[in-house]
Amino acid sequence: MSGLLRNILAFCIGLFSHGSKAASDVVVTTFWVTPFDSGIKVLKSDKYLQFAETAQVDYLLKVGQFFNVLRSGAGFVNVALLVKFSRPVPVFSRVRVETRLLYADDKCAYFSHALQARGAQAAEVLVKMKFKKGGLTLAPASFLCFNFAEVPAKVREWEPVLQVM
Repeated sequence: MSGLLRNILAFCIGLFSHGSKAASDVVVTTFWVTPFDSGIKVLKSDKYLQFAETAQVDYLLKVGQFFNVLRSGAGFVNVALLVKFSRPVPVFSRVRVETRLLYADDKCAYFSHALQARGAQAAEVLVKMKFKKGGLTLAPASFLCFNFAEVPAKVREWEPVLQVM
């Protein structure tokens, strides 16, 4: 239940900043870790992924593309996620999620979500996302303005890991 409530709150708050960022900007979203998000005293590992998903919705709102995606009849699907944990996040901590578009090609957009708590990086979630309309994959360029000269090292390192899985 906390994930749905978090998504609704993030959506409502994100509406106030609709279209305020460019696709290449870093978008910052903050959350509080509640007892519903934690085990005994730290953030559960699956909640990192929920924070990243909510941050993606906030990103699409702030770059002004959320409603364009909906109007087109499309949606976004996270096809791969990779989490690198650095340190545990205690309950009642404020988590800052910095979302950035790392790269996009004809089929996928690659995002990095850096989660910070108590002044230090707690984790990084890498997300490979597709825009889907029915069974068709839409090019990310349909919604995100980007111009990437080359594939970043982080994405090049990540792709072989995804192939093994």
